[in-house]
Amino acid sequence: MKRILVTRPMPDRVLEEARRHFDVEIRDDNTPLKPGQMRGALALYDGILPTLGDMFQADVFTEAENSRCRILANFGVGYNHIDVAAARAMGIAVSNTPGAVTDATADIAMTLMLMTARRAGEGERLVRAGKWPGWNPTQMLGLHVSGKTVGIIGMGRIGQAIAKRCHFGFGMSVVYHNRSAKPLDFDARQLGSIEEVAATADILVVAVPGGAETRHLINAEVFAAMRPTAHFINIARGDVVDEAALIAALQEGGIAGAGLDVYEREPIVPDALKAMENVALLPHLGTAALEVREAMGLMAVENLRAFFAGETPPNLVN
Repeated sequence: MKRILVTRPMPDRVLEEARRHFDVEIRDDNTPLKPGQMRGALALYDGILPTLGDMFQADVFTEAENSRCRILANFGVGYNHIDVAAARAMGIAVSNTPGAVTDATADIAMTLMLMTARRAGEGERLVRAGKWPGWNPTQMLGLHVSGKTVGIIGMGRIGQAIAKRCHFGFGMSVVYHNRSAKPLDFDARQLGSIEEVAATADILVVAVPGGAETRHLINAEVFAAMRPTAHFINIARGDVVDEAALIAALQEGGIAGAGLDVYEREPIVPDALKAMENVALLPHLGTAALEVREAMGLMAVENLRAFFAGETPPNLVN
């Protein structure tokens, strides 16, 4: 029976399924693997089920040519923490878990849109602090989301799920930027640049994959193009956004607010962001629903099962 390392605690249903197929060792620690632990795991296990924060970068693979591990079945759709080319060079396959995360992540985007536009976080803090004086006609006036224009950067599965919620649920106009033409089954307008989308949108949402190609894709130029009344939402990866430029735009009044589920140096959140009442901050809740995490884990286990059965894993990325 193949020996598998699961690098973080997982829902019981996922572990039960993994144990049906493999000799499973579960790491009872929610901190990311350290480089030495990753090298050791490559030598000791036939497969590894890693996740966000387990930085399998090129230097980890330098001595992995004769390692025991043959597959990294990533728990998550994003795999920019794994150097896929370096893994491939050592004969190690990499898979991910797309699809399972789409709706849950889109739901968090909508949560953040409403939280920042309608000042929900600020309002809850007011109530909890016992400082709410009662209703009045001009208290905490925010942005009415219905009927506004949403701009989406990246029109993949998650971008489309967000766009549909905005268009069909809130009657919003949709503009977007995508690297290639994207035929859609609902009304949306593709624009030529990120800055053009930023200038058009009342709410700008970024939904692109992480990685070197998209690092700081959302930068000072993008924030400068946004309206002072516009809000920015990030449910992608933290380093897609130049966090210093975002802080500057908020402090200078260049944009009205932001809703963030991810951070450039996660889990570190800059004090400047925490101090701002017009910023909604979530602890990377994108897929944090039991049935979603179960689906992700079962997908990762199926990738492992298929690989060791001599089949092509359903979600192979290399």
